Amino acid sequence: MEVYFDNSATTKVLDSVKDIVVKLMTEDYGNPSARHRKGMEAEQYVKKAAEIIASTLKVSPKEIVFTSGGSESNNMALIETAMANRRRGNHIISTKIEHPSVYNPLIYLEEQGFEVTFLSVDSRGHISLEEMKEALRPETILVSVMYVNNEVGAVEPIEEISKIVKQHNPQTVFHVDAIQAYGKYAIRPKKQGIDLLSVSGHKIHAPKGTGFLYIDEKVKIRPLIYGGGQQRGLRSGTENVPGIGGLGAAAKEMYTNHSEKVKQICDLKDYMIERLGEIEGCTVNSYRGEESAPQIVSASFGGCRSEVLLHALEDKGIYVSSGSACSSNHPAISGTLKGIGVKPELLDSTIRFSFSIFNTKEEIDYCIETLKQLLPVLRRYQRG
Repeated sequence: MEVYFDNSATTKVLDSVKDIVVKLMTEDYGNPSARHRKGMEAEQYVKKAAEIIASTLKVSPKEIVFTSGGSESNNMALIETAMANRRRGNHIISTKIEHPSVYNPLIYLEEQGFEVTFLSVDSRGHISLEEMKEALRPETILVSVMYVNNEVGAVEPIEEISKIVKQHNPQTVFHVDAIQAYGKYAIRPKKQGIDLLSVSGHKIHAPKGTGFLYIDEKVKIRPLIYGGGQQRGLRSGTENVPGIGGLGAAAKEMYTNHSEKVKQICDLKDYMIERLGEIEGCTVNSYRGEESAPQIVSASFGGCRSEVLLHALEDKGIYVSSGSACSSNHPAISGTLKGIGVKPELLDSTIRFSFSIFNTKEEIDYCIETLKQLLPVLRRYQRG
């Protein structure tokens, strides 16, 4: 039996997505900048995808810029917004639990002379709104807070954060990394006060190498890529039409019968947490309810290193993660786990299970029974 519980790293492409990608690679393969019919046909696919995505967010299609994925979207949002608004100030606020594609651009900006305040989180992974208020300054030009934490699933109070930021200074730009949130939540940037929103396609059953950045029309931002002036000059280069078409198809399908899909995944999460309670020495780091995302369960297994357990599960056909996939080739102790107060002896014993619409309770049962068999053996081996 093969069980894929690493959907926060990447997801299986939907059949509807596969079909449009193949069509755009083999039939409607024109360059959208070309002035002949083939080019115009390709351009229509790009426009249609922007319209679909904009409709899921209730924004204008002109405010959607297609990118190569979440990392590019985050880099563009942070670096190019900071540089474009440098004359107004040099202070940025973020959190200690951000994804590397947010954290590392912020470190780069520090090297360029910006000052970054990293907010702490509580045991549930949530920032303090009081600490946010205290951190804001007259020279604060940008605030970046992730919607859903990619390791433990903590959901930040985005709308409340935005209200605090905008009350302090309406010109301060509010960026949200929604890579683990888009497709799981009804996100309304205009209503929630979000100026910039980063999304990655391969988290919602679209192809890898696709994504977008929502940019409110009022935001001052520089291009990340210069060239032929595609996408209103904000991201030059020939558009990845097959990928964009696939991304649009995935967005449409994920937001069709959306609440039912989310409930299906949430039921899996609740069942997984319930069954993990049967395992001796297991500490669940994720929570049920609205404060935590429906697709992520983080659990620590005392007395067993996460990498050892990951590969033992792999041998049984079960695929999980021991951390963020974007940094898993460079093992390090998670700043998120430290931030929420996971015991030091459990920091290197934590596994992330993440679900999609393709998963079942039967797969969870198989995973739990496999863990019950493996853990006593692995613990004895490691103690020895």
